[in-house]
Amino acid sequence: MDFVGAFSPDNLKFLMEGFMVTLKVAFISILFSFIIGGLVGTLRFSKVPVLSQVLAVIVETIRNLPLLLIILFTYFALPELGINLSITVSAIVALTVFESAMIAEIVRGGLNSIEKGQMEAARSSGLTYVQSLRTVILPQALRRMVPNLVSQFISLLKDTSLAIIIALPELLHHAKIIQGQSSKFVIPIFLLISLMYFVVNYALSILAKRLELKRA
Repeated sequence: MDFVGAFSPDNLKFLMEGFMVTLKVAFISILFSFIIGGLVGTLRFSKVPVLSQVLAVIVETIRNLPLLLIILFTYFALPELGINLSITVSAIVALTVFESAMIAEIVRGGLNSIEKGQMEAARSSGLTYVQSLRTVILPQALRRMVPNLVSQFISLLKDTSLAIIIALPELLHHAKIIQGQSSKFVIPIFLLISLMYFVVNYALSILAKRLELKRA
């Protein structure tokens, strides 16, 4: 093992560049998947005729597909349909599609966990269904959803490594390039990238636990 050579300034800089790509892709995917998943989950909870059933089929289909398959489809199959995306955009789209389905179920479950009497009380006070949902049900449900949402975001961050299959220049991709320089770099680099993933994910885990304690 050669820790000195593996952790040279150039190699560390190269790894950090890859880690920044990982964080960028994860952040954008989290943002879009939260918006889309939140909307889909709310629509499914509201049981809008036809639309709810269609969304249910889409969500269940996506949730039961491997994320790797969605990444490959986005990058290799969409161009056959005339949709050409860059590697980074392909990764973001694939992660967003997959995570939106997961988050939609978290949102729907959170909304369903609120007692029905809450909605009835809000409606009886003169609020419309949408107003009741926005001002009474969603705020309560969101507090219950936060720990599960954070856990899902942790999974998303780790899932960015799957985009190595389409050569996304993220952390694991850059690590493999450095490891290719010498077999003595393999263990040191693996240890370092493991630590980098751990630090970020552990911080998110602590956040989820604190939010859970506040909710309790």
